[in-house]
Amino acid sequence: MLKQIASLAFICSLLLSCSTSQKINTLKPEPDDATPLVYENTPSFINLPISVKLKDIENKTNSLLNGLIYEDNNIEDDDIEMKIWKLSPITIQNENLVSGEKIKTVLPLKATIKYRIGTKTMGVELYNTREFNLNGIITLNSDVALNNWQLKTKTELKSLDWNESPTMTVFGKNVPVTYLINPAIKIFKSKIESKIDAAIEKSMDFKPNLLSALEKICTPFQMNEAYESWLRIVPIEIYSSPAKLKNDRFLLQMGMKCNMETLIGQEPETKFNADKIILKSVLKIPNQITANIVAVSTYQDASKIIRKNFIGQEFGTGSKKVKVQDVTIWHKEGKMVIALELLGSVNGTIYLAGFPQYDDRTKEIYFDKLDYVLDTKNKLMRTANWLAQGLVLKKIQENCRYSIQPNLEEGKKTMMSYLKNYSPMPGVFVNGKMEDIRFQKIELTKNAIIAFIKVNGEINISVDGLK
Repeated sequence: MLKQIASLAFICSLLLSCSTSQKINTLKPEPDDATPLVYENTPSFINLPISVKLKDIENKTNSLLNGLIYEDNNIEDDDIEMKIWKLSPITIQNENLVSGEKIKTVLPLKATIKYRIGTKTMGVELYNTREFNLNGIITLNSDVALNNWQLKTKTELKSLDWNESPTMTVFGKNVPVTYLINPAIKIFKSKIESKIDAAIEKSMDFKPNLLSALEKICTPFQMNEAYESWLRIVPIEIYSSPAKLKNDRFLLQMGMKCNMETLIGQEPETKFNADKIILKSVLKIPNQITANIVAVSTYQDASKIIRKNFIGQEFGTGSKKVKVQDVTIWHKEGKMVIALELLGSVNGTIYLAGFPQYDDRTKEIYFDKLDYVLDTKNKLMRTANWLAQGLVLKKIQENCRYSIQPNLEEGKKTMMSYLKNYSPMPGVFVNGKMEDIRFQKIELTKNAIIAFIKVNGEINISVDGLK
């Protein structure tokens, strides 16, 4: 009887041991130092057309020039004292001339000019001072050029139409002196021209507007919340073609040379630095834009995405099955190591290794020649041969794929939403079109998987007006 009980106990313990999960202890392939997280990024080009209404220039010029717009009280330096007042708002229009389009400025003004004639001989001053009173409308034409972020003008006085006959004060009375004053216009002609140039130049300093717009545009924005992907634009240089007048606007065609990066994980810091942006003059800005986007996925973030593929999945046959509880990936000797933490018929962590590749058809990053690392394979062959078999490995490999199709589609969709009159700030609008996104290559670094993507299309960031 005792023998029977002992035999029964032995059989029960044997059955129990067969149904109990097996423990597997494998050696972890420690990560090594891959190339540091420094990679060559091919620059992209974005159009930056700037459109400024002449009405905006007119409004800003009028706000800068009010009432007494010029005063020179020193008669000793050039024998002239001068005061000029603006009588009513200045108007600025496009003047289409045979020589080209220019700015036409109409300035209603009045002026008081003291003009001293005479000499100083042997310490004796022999001067005769005359005071002229002017009231009229001055018309000026200005050529336009771009210099150091500003639209600058070269203004010439073209005509002066008197509202009242010019007068000269004689014995306290205003005496008409039209025949005298017309030749004397050159006295203050240069003063008026330089004053208009200075006012327009100040009103046309678009650098603060452009840099504010660029700072907004270069602030990383989230492209996909689920994949935690962000687009970051890092400007390098700004190109500008000659400014042109068209109808009621200034048109300034600019382009931005920049690096475009897609980063996965937490919100990245901006790399915008206004002090490092260089403005260069060119004759023409290309319309077709090539965006070379770098997609940076840290191993930690890639592990998180792959981990989702294993949720609810069981691997094995019959009673011999395992579930993946956690996934971690890293780099070692040019390969990706994938650590799978198992629970089920086998408990423990197994390690696979393979080369990351890209499947252009499915838009996935997968691992070519994925196999168990040597120590893991040896342990499985001894303790859980069924798990080491090719069929199970193939099923596991199918889940070790990092699909970027949603990233590409969502990225394109999100970017398109930013290319349909998106306005990051008043007066700034982003428009454009995109063609298919093309994958270029993959590079491994110490900390991340780097994917290089090329996009053709057009991106226009227009600055409309001056605020």
